[in-house]
Amino acid sequence: MADPFDESTLRPLVPAVIGVLVRRGADFATAEDAVQEALVEAVRAWPDAPPRDPKGWLVTVAWRRFLDVVRSESARQRREVAVDLEPEPGPTQDADDTLRVFFLCAHPALTPASAVALTLRAVAGLTTKQVAEAYLVPEATMAQRISRAKRTVSGQAFDRPGDLATVRRVLYLVFNEGYTGDVDLAAEAIRLTRQLATLVSPDGEDPETDGLLALMLLHHARRPARTRADGSLVPLAEQDRTLWDAALAAEGVAILQSALARQARGEFQLQAAIAALHADARTAEETDWVQVVQWYDELLALTGSPVVRLNRAVAVGEADGARAGLAALAEVDPGLPRHRAAAAYLHERAGDLATAAQLYAEAAALATNLAEHTHLTKQAARLNRPPVGE
Repeated sequence: MADPFDESTLRPLVPAVIGVLVRRGADFATAEDAVQEALVEAVRAWPDAPPRDPKGWLVTVAWRRFLDVVRSESARQRREVAVDLEPEPGPTQDADDTLRVFFLCAHPALTPASAVALTLRAVAGLTTKQVAEAYLVPEATMAQRISRAKRTVSGQAFDRPGDLATVRRVLYLVFNEGYTGDVDLAAEAIRLTRQLATLVSPDGEDPETDGLLALMLLHHARRPARTRADGSLVPLAEQDRTLWDAALAAEGVAILQSALARQARGEFQLQAAIAALHADARTAEETDWVQVVQWYDELLALTGSPVVRLNRAVAVGEADGARAGLAALAEVDPGLPRHRAAAAYLHERAGDLATAAQLYAEAAALATNLAEHTHLTKQAARLNRPPVGE
């Protein structure tokens, strides 16, 4: 018996199909809507009669949907439409079309939130409902956000080169959203980054995109050990490393090594190098913290990021002792998110349990999600608990 139809097989085709319609004269917003309608029709029709050419089928159905809209609008306004209504199929230019849609969805005129939402809809092929569920907002709210984003990019030229760094940043934001809703956004971000890497770096010409993919794979490899059965967080040092996905981590390391060999280091490559050191250590105690600090030094020199400075301070505490870590943390803006959590950890390592408990409680009050709040609250309670026998 054949496997049941899996609509996820449609998603990689979406940006290329949108690109075909746009090159034929469709505006981006109407093209994207038409492709979504074609996807709905595919989900209905393909289980019974799968096409031999899935992309060609989607292009044909989406173009017909677009023509229906154009003709309806033309009749309503009683004027001719300035598009060729029956073009010859011609070459589809898959790679160029897909990459241009990536660029459009990460256009600098969009806010990061809008760019992420539009990427999930137009590049990943998710429905508005799925995107809304992933972000825990009403579907109507997400529909408005996506509609505004499509209007913003519809007037942009389709043949201009885009900003690859912005595309990478948007995909990283998608990855960090995690696992809410019925779509695993982390896995979806990995899929899209693989697709992007194939388009822009088939022979390693773009090591930073490869570095982003390596970073995602290395972080994703730890996912099975990150939470307990009750949903509570497990800190990196306490994770059962036998639960880590060794194959995924090995793939990430291999991709990273190839990227670093190009001698064109970027932010994502450096972050991945740090993640690779954690993956290489069989236990938390075996982590090469001195080398971690060295990578953070290079990353800080490149980015000047306060978050990198914060993470470096914690690494210094592991490499050179808690007091050294606290001295490094003193150079970090105390208003930075997770500053108190880092300070609490380092004070505990230094033996100042009362200060650590207070800082854990303050960090819990500032936590932005329930799992983090619960974890920090438990840390504070642990240190405040009287010793056995008192």
